Parts: sequence; C-alpha cells; structure tokens
Amino acid sequence: MAKNLVIVESPAKVKTIKKFLGSGYDVQASMGHVRDLPKSTMGIDIENDYEPKYITIRGKGELLAGLRKAAKNADRIYLATDPDREGEAISWHLGYALKLDPAKTRRVTFNEITKTAVKDALKHPRDIDMNLVDAQQSRRILDRMVGYSISPVLWAKVKRGLSAGRVQSAALRMIGDREDEINAFVPSEYWSLDVDFAIGGSRKKMTAAFYGKDKKMTIGSKAELDQILADLEGADFAITDVKRSERVRKAPLPFTTSTLQQEAAKTLNFTTSKTMRIAQQLYEGVDVKGSGSVGLITYLRTDSTRISDEADQKAREYVAREYGEEAVGTGTAAARKGNVQDAHEAIRPTDIERTPVKIKESLSRDQFRLYQLIWRRFVASRMAPAVYDTVSVKIGGAGYTFTAPGSYLRSAGFMNVYTDDEEQSGSGNAVLKTLTTETAITAGEKHGEQHFTQPPAHYTEATLVRALEEKGIGRPSTYAPIISTIQSRHYVTKEQKNIYITELGEVVNNLMKQAFPIIVDTDFTANLETLLDSVAEGELEWKTVIRNFYPDLDKAVREAEEELEHVKIEDEVSEEVCESCGRHMVIKYGPHGKFLACPGFPECRNTQPYYERTGISCPKCGGDIVLKRTRKGRRYYGCIAHPECDFMSWAKPVSKPCPVCGQYMVERGNKIVCSEPSCGYREAKTEENG
Repeated sequence: MAKNLVIVESPAKVKTIKKFLGSGYDVQASMGHVRDLPKSTMGIDIENDYEPKYITIRGKGELLAGLRKAAKNADRIYLATDPDREGEAISWHLGYALKLDPAKTRRVTFNEITKTAVKDALKHPRDIDMNLVDAQQSRRILDRMVGYSISPVLWAKVKRGLSAGRVQSAALRMIGDREDEINAFVPSEYWSLDVDFAIGGSRKKMTAAFYGKDKKMTIGSKAELDQILADLEGADFAITDVKRSERVRKAPLPFTTSTLQQEAAKTLNFTTSKTMRIAQQLYEGVDVKGSGSVGLITYLRTDSTRISDEADQKAREYVAREYGEEAVGTGTAAARKGNVQDAHEAIRPTDIERTPVKIKESLSRDQFRLYQLIWRRFVASRMAPAVYDTVSVKIGGAGYTFTAPGSYLRSAGFMNVYTDDEEQSGSGNAVLKTLTTETAITAGEKHGEQHFTQPPAHYTEATLVRALEEKGIGRPSTYAPIISTIQSRHYVTKEQKNIYITELGEVVNNLMKQAFPIIVDTDFTANLETLLDSVAEGELEWKTVIRNFYPDLDKAVREAEEELEHVKIEDEVSEEVCESCGRHMVIKYGPHGKFLACPGFPECRNTQPYYERTGISCPKCGGDIVLKRTRKGRRYYGCIAHPECDFMSWAKPVSKPCPVCGQYMVERGNKIVCSEPSCGYREAKTEENG
C-alpha cells in the first residue's frame, strides 16, 4: 500500500511523475477544478460580505470519492497542482472537498517535471499560500460579478445569450478603437526619390535616397518632386561625409508566455490557444525514446525572464563546447518590470542537452517546431551579441542631401542559433565600405515614386497579446482565453491573421462604452490587475477589492436598466416579401449579425440574408450598394446584383463622384476621399456629399 498520495491536475502528469517516484507513492489526477461557483446563480452572498458559495462541479462526485479513499489510506498527501494562482486555488479546493487532514497535507510545486525537480520539490513541501488563493478568488469573483450583472442588460437591450466579461470587454474596446482609427484614417501623399551613382571610373554603382537640405524633408506632391528634379538637373555631386561605426545587437531574452505566443504566431503561424495547448503537453510530459515520459520545458505561464543559476551554467557550458568560448555571452536578464510577478523562471528546456534533433522522432510536427523555437531562443539568450560594421554615406548636390546606409555582419554571435534569414548578412551595397570623401561620383538615373501613408494595422493575435501586456491587462494565463472568448462570442473575427470587430461586437462595445465606461476602461482594468498582485503578495486583503468594486458596478447596472431602454433592437419590418407566405419579412439579430426572417414563425420558417441599403448606386452597374458581411463577419459594401456585378469596397461609398478623375469616392472619418489612390483627391465631409 502506497504511503504517500500525490494529487496533480492532469493524467499526463500522472504518467510522467509516477516514473520518477517509487512504489511508496500513489499519483492521481483531479482532472482540473473540483469546486466552482454555481452556473445558475451569481453564487456570491452580497449581504454576507461577498462570501462565495462554492459547489462541487457536476460529474466530479465519483472522482472525488476515489481521491477521498486514496487520501484516507495515505500517511502523507501532497497537493501538486500547477505552480500558479489557479493551481494554488485548486489545491485549496481539493483540501476542502476531500476533507483532508491539515496535519498530513502539504503543498508542492513543480516548475519543471523532471526527476530532479520532482524529488527536490517533495523534499521542500510547504503550506498552501492563502495569499495566492485569495488573489485567484478575487479574480474569479470580480469576473463573475461583471458577467452575471451586465449580461442580463445585454439580453434585454440586444439579444439573449450575449455575455460581458471584465477583461474581455476591455480587449474588445481596444479592437473597436483600432477599427475606428483605421476607418477614420485619411491617407497622405508623399514621394520618394532615389538617385543611382557611378563610383569613379569603375562600373561599380550605388543608390542613395533623398534626405532633404539642412534637415529631413518630405516630398509631398508631384510638383515638389518636379521642382527638386529641376534643381538637380546638371548639378555636381560629391560625397560630403562617411561615418563608420559599430552596431551591437543584443541576444534575445528567453521566452515569457507573452513573447512565446507572439513569436509562435509570427514564425509558426500558431494561434495563442494552440501555442498554449502544445506548450502544456511539452511541460506535462512526452514519451521520449530511451527516456520514457519526461517534461521537456519549464512551466509555461510566466512573465519573468529569470533563469536558475544551474540552468544558466549548463547552457553556457553547452555554448562554449559547441560554438567556442568566444560565443558565450556575458550579459544578464533585463531589469524586472514593475508588473512582473517573477514567480517562475522564463520558459526554457528542462535539459539543454536534449536538442530538438535528438528527440524529433518522439514529437509530433507541431511539438517539435515549438520545442525547437523554445530551445533555440534559450540557447541564444546565453550567447554573445551579434556585431555589425555600419557605414553611412552622405552625398550633396544642388543644396540637397542624399544618404546611403549599410550594415555588414562582423560577428554572428547568438545569430548562429536564432535569427531571421534576412538578418544574417546585414544589408547594404558592399561598395559603401570602400568610399571616402575623396571618392568621385557621377549621378545617373533618378527614380521618383509616389506613395501614400498607411492606416494603423489591424490587431493580430500576436500584436493584441503584446498590447494587452503593455497596458497591464490580464496576466500570462489569461491572454489566450481572452482572445478565444471574444472570438467564440462572435464579437470579433479573424481573416488572414488580422482581427476585425463584427457588427455584433460593435453593438456590444458601444453599449458597454455608454453604460459601463469604467469596465471597458483599459487603465481601470490594469489597475485591478495591480490590486490582485497586491493581494497575492499579502499587501491587501482580498475582500477590500471586492467591497470597493461591487457598489459602483451595481449602481451602473441599475442606471443602465433604466436609461438604456431605448437601445433595445426591435424587429424592424423590411420591404422584402416572404416568398413562402407573402408577409413582409422582419430584421432579426443573430450571433453573426442581422438576417431576414418571416414574422409568421414558427408556421413559416423562411429566412434570407439581410442587406442594409446605403441609398448609393453601384458605380459599375447602377444597382443598389448594400452593407454585407464576409463569412467571418467583416463588414464591406457590395452590389446587390452580386454575383452578376462584382463591385465591392471596404469603405462606405458616397454618391458624389470624384471631380478630378471621375472614380467613386468613399468616407474616411470626417472626409471623403477618392477611391483611386493615385488621384489623392479629398474634401471635408458634409451632409450634401456624405
């Protein structure tokens, strides 16, 4: 009979940890959470100082009975759930649900699931950290209060089934604000000018870009370009300055949760949820040929770049052996930011000698790619910086200055392990290295090219994660759920990595901004995260956060219930006639936006797509321009005669044609602009032209 019981969260860990411990240990899994707030009610006793009403999760009864039996027969019980706040709370709930004897129950955490780490953790057990538990309780209760208080308002004002979230609503606000910026953006014209130069009497050539005169200038129009070209006609050119210097590119820091998600999205095209799912597999344990089940990386939810002394030393020894002593870096991790919890190490391989190539056959394709990314990043973080020789050449002529920069890799350093292909050799014409102010040059062809400024980019999952981290919204464990939640609710959609707000998302976001401005305020949300950190560190009593939050939320909900009656979306009667029964169809609102339905439901179940007419004629065929949606919910304007007419525009067209070129014009914020970029015509938006 096993004398010790170890309770972990997942069956994958059970298999890995059992291998490390002898017959005296029984390892079992709780299968995640065992207690939670009830789904049918808020589950918080407001009158009794916000006391949570936890219940056993449905379907966990048999599992808990088995754990109770195992705990009763054990001399010592180790609660070994994940090493974060949520894991701490699960251990606390397990203690209550299993009625564990505190005298024989201890808490252990595994930052990595290796034989050494597991055995060492069991030698240093501790009590459950109630500060971490309370921080998690605070988060859960705050989220429940927001969701269960505001969601009924959305049901009444928009549609049943909608829901609001504390952090998700702030993220949706960010996406909506970015969409507004893009829609209001008016492109500005500018021109670039490059000049080809022959070097001395040789065939060697170089190209320099227009800079300006005494300071940098922007060429804003074709007329300005023509004037500069006229000034340069027949001018003599000379190299006026050559600056040579050194540029050092520091080795990257090892991955945090955020940077891993961003890099995996960029280089592997992984979603944040996929990255976390695969990283969890690598952490919990993978069957490696010759070694059995073993955890390959350290804990995946962290915002620290700290590395243990032992791991740092082994990595440097590996680098010295494989790449030479000169490749070993001397730097240390970046200074800790104010909002970094620093509870765990950065994400790294558990054994630097377990190279990706050695274990490739034991991993799935996606596991291998993510492990290789983590392994290379960690090795690179212990290596010397890359060093470039740089040169900057200035050329003068007719009072204008042209520049030609170049950079040339001198020492690859960490880039031998971790780099983009384009970074490997630097950039610039090799002839620049040989130039001096004495070198004679002769101007050749001049190339002027028109450009237009671009609007801010739509968020991708990677850039949204970075923005959430920078604003202090959420924590490492919440980035992926935030994005998954607003996608599953159809508030946003993804097209070619870009995230767009849907019509449903716009309605919910606008209502939240109007009725609950504090909830969607990013600074307020970030401040709550700071307060939760203070609870985790034992500096703030957890119910103080709740007591200060709920009264204001309750007041806002009551006001919204009274003042937002007028925003309820009624079934609007359309001009379309149901071909089944002859009734005028009404506009309904579904998870993906508006659609037409017969008011005779359930007798008549006919539905049709809904197209909002703009009153603008199609510039191609004269038909009606209507507001449409892509399959994923992104808004655009197209001809109602589709597919016979293929006209479409992302921006809303207006009835007035461009007075310069005759093309159709579109709305851009408070202006209307020509749809033809090369034209560039624009004017202020008025009631007449809009």
